[in-house]
Amino acid sequence: VVEDLERRLADTTEQLQHVLAEHRRAADEFEQVKVRMRREVAREVDRGRRAVLAEWLEVVDNLDRAIAAAQSASPADASGTLLRGVELVRDQFLAKLAAFGVERMAALGCPFDPTRHEAVSTAPADASQVGLVVAVAREGYTVGDDVLRAASVVVGAAHA
Repeated sequence: VVEDLERRLADTTEQLQHVLAEHRRAADEFEQVKVRMRREVAREVDRGRRAVLAEWLEVVDNLDRAIAAAQSASPADASGTLLRGVELVRDQFLAKLAAFGVERMAALGCPFDPTRHEAVSTAPADASQVGLVVAVAREGYTVGDDVLRAASVVVGAAHA
């Protein structure tokens, strides 16, 4: 009986050692997978960052062209040429942002919403404009339904 119990104990100990070795191997493999996943995620983030930066380089190129056009224009035409060039570059930049899901928020004339607007001031307004955004100091932007940056606004207030 004792020999049988010792043999069963030895078998159980051997099985336990085997299970522990398998567990260690699985844990090591899991750690290796975690490290590999972190590296892959970092590479993907870097690729995405590079793609975004490459898109913005086109905007810089067009700013350079607008400046060069304004410098080569006659003084009478320079301000109009520069203004039009900068407007085109701004429009291109907003289009690039839109391609990444970034949109400008419509704020002017909308009811003040503290989740989308940051009130920087109030201005006297007639009764129909009380509580509405009457001026935008800095545009706000969203990504999908999330606010990327709140719009800085002036809110209409009743005359004091």
